[in-house]
Amino acid sequence: MPVMMLDESRNRAAGKFDLFLLCHNLKNLLSNDTEVGAKSNLKLTFHCAKFFAAHNSRVKFPAIILFAASFAFAIQALAENSDLWGKRGELWNPAGRLPDFSYAGYHCGEKLIPNVLRGVSVKDFGATGDGIIDDTQAFLKALNTVTNGAIQIPAGRYVITNILDVTHSGVILRGAGADKTILYFPKPLMEIRPAWSATTTGRETSAYSFGGGFVWFKGNFGERVLADVTAEANRGEKVLQVSTTKNLRIGQRVEIIEKDNPDNSLAVELYSGDAGSITNLNATTFASIVVTIKKIDGDKISFDRPLRFAVKLQWHPQIRSFTPTVKESGIENVRFEFPNVPYPGHFNEQGYNAIAFSEVSDCWARNIIISNSDSGIFCGGRFCTIQNVTFTGTRAADMNSHCVGHHGFDFFGEDNLLTGFDYRVKFIHDLTVEHCAAGNVFANGRGVDLCFDHHVCSPYENLFTDIDAGAGTRLWFCGGGNALGKHSGARETFWNIRADKLQKLPPEGFGPPSMNFIALQTDLPSEKNSTNRWLESISPKKIAPGDLHAAQLAVRLRGK
Repeated sequence: MPVMMLDESRNRAAGKFDLFLLCHNLKNLLSNDTEVGAKSNLKLTFHCAKFFAAHNSRVKFPAIILFAASFAFAIQALAENSDLWGKRGELWNPAGRLPDFSYAGYHCGEKLIPNVLRGVSVKDFGATGDGIIDDTQAFLKALNTVTNGAIQIPAGRYVITNILDVTHSGVILRGAGADKTILYFPKPLMEIRPAWSATTTGRETSAYSFGGGFVWFKGNFGERVLADVTAEANRGEKVLQVSTTKNLRIGQRVEIIEKDNPDNSLAVELYSGDAGSITNLNATTFASIVVTIKKIDGDKISFDRPLRFAVKLQWHPQIRSFTPTVKESGIENVRFEFPNVPYPGHFNEQGYNAIAFSEVSDCWARNIIISNSDSGIFCGGRFCTIQNVTFTGTRAADMNSHCVGHHGFDFFGEDNLLTGFDYRVKFIHDLTVEHCAAGNVFANGRGVDLCFDHHVCSPYENLFTDIDAGAGTRLWFCGGGNALGKHSGARETFWNIRADKLQKLPPEGFGPPSMNFIALQTDLPSEKNSTNRWLESISPKKIAPGDLHAAQLAVRLRGK
């Protein structure tokens, strides 16, 4: 090809790529910047021009302005907002049907996950990372020695044959990168630390079918009763009357909790009056929220966030301490790898599980690859962030489920955040919430054919947002035992959910009419009934903001 033609071809290709970058950047801007809906076209034009000028020096600035202005007007005209939120939260009501999800994740999203200074290396304790020698003892020695700080795991393949319990605050396991640091687990958990359990039908199975992990963050929330609540309050309120304030102080994190009676009336409340069959719940339902005290006035306390449930004296509400024994710990930049053996099928799992969080707070896992696992991550913590996790593998699928594992990710805690996930394989239950889990967020992820598993027992007020569900053949597929309530509880919210095929709403047994569906990939007409079903049939390509959690967090932080 002549030089001149080659240069012209390169210029055309570069110009197309610049345009692609511009469009992609503007999509993110419109989806995730909650101010965009309120920006003037002039301000949006500036964003366009600034970005395009930075990426295309061949085009003069006046032409950039003209192009950017027309593009900005076109994009802004396409954006649509929810009647539950508006452009930047002006339509939101704390007592309304759309919950406040902004407190999910590490320190309620108010702090970034820290980059802890470089620490000691597992090789200082004898690890080889050669993929042959068992390095378990070196890891255990490191965890016994380092009670605060980072434990570096250099590039290599480390054979681990025991559970790595993290029982101290401020301990970070840090690899050199998920493509460089590989933790290989040749034996399942059942072989290392046998633990038997049973399904709700009485079938004996491994306890690791639905819990536990090889890296296991273990603590307790340090709960003790500080006061009784002496007056009722409505959902959405921020003030409670208590029996004593002697053990309370401004700035203190406390838990507000109430527990069910034999009549299962709290469960009915958490299903907004439409619980389905609950004869097997046996008063196991609870409602809980951790708040920060902002004001003490006589026998009343004011706190930072709205109640997500009604407080009624019949459920014996209390104020309890929240003093987690393990916090500020995490794992990052590693790959979990398990043997390439066929998946044995539902409730036959032996425990090739990666990570578990049990009663810990403000912990994290980030930049993780999990390959050939029975289950990926179980999170029973609070305010934990799991970020940038990829599920992959080459193991053969079970012939019945056509899946390669049981639970990909399972929240049974509160106010946790999973963001930036990529499922390249199918689990029986990809994204799970269960047993009174509340305030958790699944955001900014994708999968080959995701299911939003709601595992009965009143999981309520959780958010699924900005998700590409892939094939879209099983979005509402769920598990869970019999007569333990409908799969989903009240005000579960699905926002900007994309799929390769149009979706129907979940079947009647999935959950109560108080659930919210905004910008689901569907051709169903909108149904906006404030006391019944709520479906806003907005195209996922047009909804703004695209990530409700990010929008709510931005609005709250601006108000501080």
